[in-house]
Amino acid sequence: MIRVHTAAAAVLLGLALATFPALAAGEPPASSWETTLTGNGYLFPGEGDFLLGIAAADHGPLHLEGRFNYEDRDTVSFFGGWNWSTGKTVELTVTPMLGAAAGDTDAVMPGLELSLAWKQLDYYFEGEVLFDLHDHADDFVYGWSELGWTPYDWLRVGFVGQRTRVYDTGLDIQRGLLFQGLAGGWSFGVDWFNPRSDDEFTVAVLEVTF
Repeated sequence: MIRVHTAAAAVLLGLALATFPALAAGEPPASSWETTLTGNGYLFPGEGDFLLGIAAADHGPLHLEGRFNYEDRDTVSFFGGWNWSTGKTVELTVTPMLGAAAGDTDAVMPGLELSLAWKQLDYYFEGEVLFDLHDHADDFVYGWSELGWTPYDWLRVGFVGQRTRVYDTGLDIQRGLLFQGLAGGWSFGVDWFNPRSDDEFTVAVLEVTF
């Protein structure tokens, strides 16, 4: 079963790369890759902690991404997409993607990543619509968003929100505060979700770009 869905992921990735190049017409090719590795440690009171991992690679407009424990526990997913950027004073980057998941959840997912930056302020969103290959009742819409302020080169603070089904709380949408330290290509911090409530938990974040 895993081999079948891995093959399906490869096919979908090819379709994504064939679909999105038109969005980046006229962009010069890049000569090297930029890679970002992210580890999110979800820490719950009592038990149920788990690690979510994301690896992303960009080569000019081409965007590739792999995730673990994102759509579901013990599930891997792969995406292919195309970066489109515009603006100088206000910088906008949009990345439409197409992906597939295999594991405890088998699915296909169209997705989108978006970033917007103006001076010290920035907004980031990533979302996807999951179409379960076995039961349409398990179709789901995922979303993660951040509104950040970087008053110093080494500090970013702001608000964070997400909608997920990887874990279950009494809230459909999780909301919280984010605190990040920045040093070169490294970012480390804590997201504090649902503060001062019965559904409170934290996410320890470590990210490196090279």
